[in-house]
Amino acid sequence: MDLLSASAVNWSRAQFALTAGYHWLFVPLTIGLGLIMAIMETLYVRTGDEKWKFATKFWQKIFGINFAIGVATGIILEFQFGTNWSNYSWFVGDIFGAPLAIEGIFAFFMEATFISVMFFGWNRVSKKMHLASTWLVFIGASLSAFWILVANAWMQYPVGMEFNPESVRNEMNDFWAVAFSPVAYNKFLHTTFSCWAVGAAFGTGVSGWYLLKKQHTDFAIKSIKISALVGLVAFVMLAVTGDGSAYHVAQKQPMKLAAMEGLYKGKEGAGLVAIGMLNPAKMVYNDNVDPYIFKIELPKLLSLLGYRNINAFVPGIADIVDGGYALKDGTTALPFAERQARGRKAIQALADYQVAKEEGRDTDAANHETILRENYAHFGYGYLENGEDLIPNVPLTFYSFHLMVIIGMYFILFFLIVLYFIYKKSMSTTRWLQYVALWSIPLAYLAGQLGWVVAEVGRQPWTIQDILPVQAAASAVTTGNVKTTFFMFAVLFTGLLIAEVTIMVKQIKKGPDTITTDEV
Repeated sequence: MDLLSASAVNWSRAQFALTAGYHWLFVPLTIGLGLIMAIMETLYVRTGDEKWKFATKFWQKIFGINFAIGVATGIILEFQFGTNWSNYSWFVGDIFGAPLAIEGIFAFFMEATFISVMFFGWNRVSKKMHLASTWLVFIGASLSAFWILVANAWMQYPVGMEFNPESVRNEMNDFWAVAFSPVAYNKFLHTTFSCWAVGAAFGTGVSGWYLLKKQHTDFAIKSIKISALVGLVAFVMLAVTGDGSAYHVAQKQPMKLAAMEGLYKGKEGAGLVAIGMLNPAKMVYNDNVDPYIFKIELPKLLSLLGYRNINAFVPGIADIVDGGYALKDGTTALPFAERQARGRKAIQALADYQVAKEEGRDTDAANHETILRENYAHFGYGYLENGEDLIPNVPLTFYSFHLMVIIGMYFILFFLIVLYFIYKKSMSTTRWLQYVALWSIPLAYLAGQLGWVVAEVGRQPWTIQDILPVQAAASAVTTGNVKTTFFMFAVLFTGLLIAEVTIMVKQIKKGPDTITTDEV
């Protein structure tokens, strides 16, 4: 790859990361508040207490502001698959496009239909019908997220497909394998719980601000009760599904796991790093420099989490590049050089197949196709230059992962403390906890962003694991064009974020008491 195209690819990656990062500021709050306001309206319908109705309508307004801006960033994000990653779209569009199309049905039909009833149906439809519409908005948003995450999970673990050498496209041959792969459903659960966590932290923090101001106290306490319960459940389940994620990463993306733990040399009974500092002098994966300045390790826990065996061998970065260790199926891991050679053999076989087909040499074409299929599992390695290309940004992946875990542990403790003070009926007078609640809001957002950093940076250099690296997936666009749109989007998204925060802050300052039972 020449420097110009490398620069274009890196700017395309930066632009996609920018768009996805901004988009993920809006999605978690949409899904998280969707659950909270649905629970509140359920309590209103069951008890007839108008205060629960006021609370529901207040959070619905915050939900609506956030939802509207989230849609804008989501549309731009999907367009970038065609503008910046057209080779990717061509190569796997038959598979990747299916869940995106289904997501569009949920997002623009199911959600759009019931969100109108939710906002404009107060006093126009029955209580139960309105409650159903609120729950269906939440369910629709969650199902939209499910299909997006199915598409992302397939990129991490491509299944249910077959490569067609005539069209040079991967084609889906098992929809259910794509939709319900173990990576897909675990990713959906983990991501959904992270959305609940953001909504819970936001609801608790805003309510804490009301308590600090000694305003809307009853509303704030009611909101904290619901938000804190949702938050505690969310973070406990994040720990459970995080364990599932670690297992699947160990099985399907061992290089990502090695980067998450800064593990350069594999070992049996590998420990999990609880906290540590990487050594910046570690420049080459196979040198003798200690990768850590210091670390505190939990013995054998990484082997247990990754392989369900405390004595299992966990390959490090050097092992994955150099190969030679035993795999779960009894075979031996191939070194990069061998996988590169097989990948280039597959790429050449594809080219030879197309030539033979054009010239009508069907027997030769069949032979080339056989060679292609025998080596297709290594196809993407043919585009890489050396073993170091397999290694993601280890410091970014390592620190993102460990900070995310620390924040998760913090929030479990935080919500337990909040619920204790609610139980003691002293939340409204405990100012230090009210401040902590308010300033914990950014931490929940940060944890979600860090999770995506680990997921996406950790799988580099692949857009599709082992099949298509980023440099082969990008569009043939100039660096200048990508830079221009990058800064245009940066200004646009920043403006949208400022607008959203400004509008939400104004609405929060108004408070729930400005909502009357006659309001539509």
